[in-house]
Amino acid sequence: MIDEKKVIKQQKVQNIILECRERLSISGVLDVISFNDESVIVDTELGVLTIKGEDLHINKLNLDNSELSIEGEICLMEYSDRESSRSGGFFAKLFK
Repeated sequence: MIDEKKVIKQQKVQNIILECRERLSISGVLDVISFNDESVIVDTELGVLTIKGEDLHINKLNLDNSELSIEGEICLMEYSDRESSRSGGFFAKLFK
């Protein structure tokens, strides 16, 4: 008989610390997709995270430790699926 092996899913962990809407620390970062002074788009363990604001600056990026630190006036943080962000979303599908 073949023994069934239990497959244990590794739980994905991510911490986000926002201090006074001026300093943001994120763990579980896989990659920075794009950035400028108004938005930072980050691929994380839990999906694509978009950060929007003004005068945004990446202070620290350490992909070995999966950490990112951003400073500036942070107005919005929003998660999206990896699939929808890579495909370009609704309009990209509409105009294919």
